[in-house]
This record gives sequence, structure tokens and C-alpha cells, in this order.
Amino acid sequence: MSLINLKKRNPWNNLITSDFFDTDDFFNDRFWLKRAGEPALNVKEKQDEFEIELAAPGFDKKDFKVSIDNGCLNISAEKTEKKEEKDENYTRREFNYNSFERSLELPDSIVDEKIKATYKNGILKFNLVKKEEAKKHTPKMIEIS
Repeated sequence: MSLINLKKRNPWNNLITSDFFDTDDFFNDRFWLKRAGEPALNVKEKQDEFEIELAAPGFDKKDFKVSIDNGCLNISAEKTEKKEEKDENYTRREFNYNSFERSLELPDSIVDEKIKATYKNGILKFNLVKKEEAKKHTPKMIEIS
């Protein structure tokens, strides 16, 4: 999935300040619209990194393919299960196929080489470290004399 503009009207413009999103289209792009079969996604911005959590239960770690290409984080997974049970009077066959693809445009403030991914309890989690100049610094208080 790539981020595209659906509308240009944004009543909340300037309320959200994050370099992960284009604030003009924060509420209007496809990033927030979940298509059928796409896993839910959470994005948290912290001082030093972004944390992305993707709900993908039922998969194994080996089922995922994750890559970075032209500033996009591409995530896909595919799983096929086949079961067959035979008895003298019947044969039962079951087949299950699950797959999804998601792509997220990454900001320039991310260090690609430091992206880490973990999969635990059905949650695929990414930690995207910010470049030093993009980290939010705590303001220094100056005492007035």
C-alpha cells in the first residue's frame, strides 16, 4: 500500500507535528483506511524512534517478507495450510490460504540500517531509529536572574 491523497480538506492541519506523516494529508490518506484482509497497524512516535505494530496472528516468522525499497517499508506474508484425513467411509480435505501486503513510505529521518523487526504473539513490531538531527530534544530551561 502506498500513501495517496484522497481529499485535500484537513480541518486539523497544524495540530499534528510529526515528520512521519505529511500533515496536510494526515487524516485523508489511505494509510488509515484498512482494506479487507489487511492487518491493523499502530504507529507510535517516541523521542528517538518510531514504533510500528502490525497485527498478524496465525503466521510464523518464516512467512513474512520485509524489505526497504526507495524509501518504502514493504511488508508481506503468505501462509498455506493443507490437511487431509482419510477413513474407509470418507476423505476430508481442508485448504487454507492467507496473505497480505502493506507498504509504508518512510520519512528521510529514519536510519535504514538500524530498522529492527520482531514477531511475538501475533504482533509484528518494527523499531525505526531516527537520525540524530531528527530526534526531539528537550528544551533547556534558562533561569532568569
